[in-house]
Amino acid sequence: MLNLDSRVKELVNKSENIVFFGGAGVSTESGIPDFRSENGLYQAQSQYGYAPEEMLSHTFFIKHTETFYDYYKKNMIYPDVKPNKAHYALAELEEKGKVKAIVTQNIDGLHQLAGSKNVYELHGSVLRNYCMQCHTFYDVSYIMKSENSAANDETGSQIPKCIKCGGLVKPDVVLYEEPLDQSVMAGAIGAISKADLLIVGGTSLVVYPASGLINYFRGNNLILINKSTTQYDRRANLVIHESIGEVLG
Repeated sequence: MLNLDSRVKELVNKSENIVFFGGAGVSTESGIPDFRSENGLYQAQSQYGYAPEEMLSHTFFIKHTETFYDYYKKNMIYPDVKPNKAHYALAELEEKGKVKAIVTQNIDGLHQLAGSKNVYELHGSVLRNYCMQCHTFYDVSYIMKSENSAANDETGSQIPKCIKCGGLVKPDVVLYEEPLDQSVMAGAIGAISKADLLIVGGTSLVVYPASGLINYFRGNNLILINKSTTQYDRRANLVIHESIGEVLG
C-alpha cells in the first residue's frame, strides 16, 4: 500500500508521465554498500592495494582478471538482498500507470525484482554475463559457483570460462573506460524528455555522463530526494534530504 510523503503525493497525483532516476542510495537501503564510500575505498585499498575504480576498469579486467573477479564477487554481487520500500513504491506507481520509466545507475536488478517493467539500466546488470567470444549468456549463479569445474582453468583459478568455446565470460556491466550502451542512453533520454514529473533519488548527481541526463528534462516538476545536497537542488520544485525509502513508501 502506497504511503507517499504528502509533499511528493501532491505532485504525483497531478502528473501523468513520471520518470524516476535513481542512484546508489536506492540500493544502500537494501543493504548494498556503496563502493565509492569512504569505507569501500579503504577496504579496497587495504585488501587489494588498488582503488575500486581501478579494479572495476576494463584494463584491470583484461590484465588482472582473477583479482577483478575476486573483488567483483565479494563487493558487487549480493544475491540475498531484497527490494526496499522505494523499489516497491515505484513498481506500484508503474502498475497504476503513473511511472512510465525508471532510469537507474545501479546494477543489482532490484527494480525488476520489485515488479518494475520499463527499466533503463545505464550501467548494466550483474545478473547478465556473456562470453566475450561467442556471446553465450550466463546468469549470475554461474559466476558465483566457485565449484563449477568449467569455470576453472589449468591453474585452478576461478575465472569464469565459457562452456561452449572456452572464452572469457564478462559481466554485462559498464566498467570504467567503457562507453555506456547508446540504445539504453537513447531510451533514457527519450523517457526523461517526455516526463512531466522527474523524481531523482539516491544520487548526488556527480557521476557523468549519467548525471547529465537531468538536463534533458523539460517538464514542470522536479523532485530531488537525497540525504546530501546536490548541484541541482536549486532547479528543483521540491528537495527532500531524507531516506528515499521513507519518502516513497
